[in-house]
Amino acid sequence: MAVKFAYHANCWGPLGGNAVGVTSITQLTYRTFADMDRAFADIARAGYAGVEIFDGNLLDETSADLRRKLADAGLELVSTYSGGNFIFPDILPEELARIERVAAAAAEAGASHYVIGGGAKRAGGIEADDYKRLGEALDRVGEIARRAGLRAHYHPHLSTIVEGPAEVTRVFGLTGLDFCPDTAHLAAAGGDPAAQVREFAGRISLVHLKGLQREPFAFTPLDAGDLDNGAVIQALKDTNYSGWVMAELDSWPDPHEGAARSHAFLQRHFA
Repeated sequence: MAVKFAYHANCWGPLGGNAVGVTSITQLTYRTFADMDRAFADIARAGYAGVEIFDGNLLDETSADLRRKLADAGLELVSTYSGGNFIFPDILPEELARIERVAAAAAEAGASHYVIGGGAKRAGGIEADDYKRLGEALDRVGEIARRAGLRAHYHPHLSTIVEGPAEVTRVFGLTGLDFCPDTAHLAAAGGDPAAQVREFAGRISLVHLKGLQREPFAFTPLDAGDLDNGAVIQALKDTNYSGWVMAELDSWPDPHEGAARSHAFLQRHFA
């Protein structure tokens, strides 16, 4: 099985959003408040060949400058990540305008994948059409990504309306996007990530692997915590997965050490 290892650059500083997005939906991007040069250098030093960055970090500089930084580090930009509400018709055009801008910049910087999270939880609870609205919005995102030359993936995530296994199955019956499993988020929401990899094997072309500690709740390197990522990797092998495997860790005292531990884990289990 041909797999390549990548790492998300979100661990090198606090995670947040673009404050301008509070008043201008089209500017609402994710970002890591960190030195991307250091992140790229550490990720390459830990042994990875590729990287994913948030859309806010992507838009912080020109595609030419980003390409140069990645080339200097010896990394490939695999993907970028964006989120959205996607269920509110009045603001959907603003969200899609941002998606257009990000997709164009990602493609210009050399990315091949676009990872999407979201599906807002309303204050008053989920409405009957929210999943239908989400599915339709995701299909529009997928079309934007295709026009830019990117492959789009939906990433179920805690704090959205797609957390548990029933919700995951439901939304993928309503959208044509690929499934980007994040093993820690799936497990924390009561899913069995290895079983879900098998269920959606035909729709998985990018994977996020992350460790999970349940008590107290925390994300960990792949070699720690309560989640059996080895079983997930076996499911990927059994379903003949090929492509990028993206390790991820939102926060860790020594980001390079966490990245290196996860890389060693990947090497052992994919050997």
